[in-house]
Amino acid sequence: MKASRAAASRAVDRALAREWTPRLVALADRLRVVTRAALIAAIDSGKLELLARQVSHGAGDVTFGLDVPAELELDRWLDRTARRGPLSLLTEDAGWRHFGPGKRGKPVARADFDHGGPRISVDPIDGTRVLMTDMRSAWSVIALAGPGQGPPRLSEVAVGVLSEIPDSRAASFRRFSAARGAGCLLVEHSLRNRPLRAPRRLTSGRDDRCDHGFYPFFRYAADQRPALAAIEAAFFARLAAREGAEVRACYDDQYTSNGGQLALLALGSYRMIADLRAWHAAKRRRASITSKPYDVAGAILCAREAGCVVEAAEGGPLDFPLDAETPVSFVGWVNAATRKRLRKHLSAAMR
Repeated sequence: MKASRAAASRAVDRALAREWTPRLVALADRLRVVTRAALIAAIDSGKLELLARQVSHGAGDVTFGLDVPAELELDRWLDRTARRGPLSLLTEDAGWRHFGPGKRGKPVARADFDHGGPRISVDPIDGTRVLMTDMRSAWSVIALAGPGQGPPRLSEVAVGVLSEIPDSRAASFRRFSAARGAGCLLVEHSLRNRPLRAPRRLTSGRDDRCDHGFYPFFRYAADQRPALAAIEAAFFARLAAREGAEVRACYDDQYTSNGGQLALLALGSYRMIADLRAWHAAKRRRASITSKPYDVAGAILCAREAGCVVEAAEGGPLDFPLDAETPVSFVGWVNAATRKRLRKHLSAAMR
């Protein structure tokens, strides 16, 4: 009975991936085009600072000037898609919205999730703060779960798309797409969307080295930096003493995009990434800026399907509701072998 249920679930996931991956990829392409157009127009006009102005504060985060074109494009996509069938959409500015076709073909709002369509989370620009200053790529992070009676959880996500929005100097972009149980596909295209090399399935291998690579502890919030840096220092001291690591070759990288962090983990550019902000904020019972579910859900599926281990801060299973409020901490390991070798040292440092 359990085997038959698992087979049925895999069949549903495959059907969702076949139908929706091309549509979500097309959405990511449009988000990249409109966002880079706004970025380049601001640079050309000498008004880049306008993109960094706060426009509003939505359900999950601040909306900056650069976010506005992407959010408008997403609204247009929702309008077009809801004419074809019902769906629920989670965004950082509006939370969950439910729409479907009305009697005259125009989309109409639905009361809740009880409509039989997919539940989709979209962060149009994860990494606004680095892209709006033209410093580094941002990413569109998209996650899809099948029909359900309420907000999905990470464990229900069946399809993930993680697509790069590069800075003004770039000539290409990367896109990851994953279906649960079917692996992660990487493509690299020119900005005219022409393939630069053959698509490839990612695999993170079994190398468990503990140095000569990037092992970042993300310390975005200034008030948390001393405590998180102390954990980081204790972790690397243990690696030096107990694993013989050459810690001067354990490099740091403060990439202000959780989607970008997980992309680099899936590529093997990061050996690990620890975002302990929500865990630390809960320990001291004080609110702080943290990752949110829409920032990471689709990216986590892509990283896991590439062979990475993405787990809770304390080391257990990572699961959370997809919403605009839940604080999320996570630790990502490039592969299971690295986690097996290094997790005990991180747990000791966190104690």
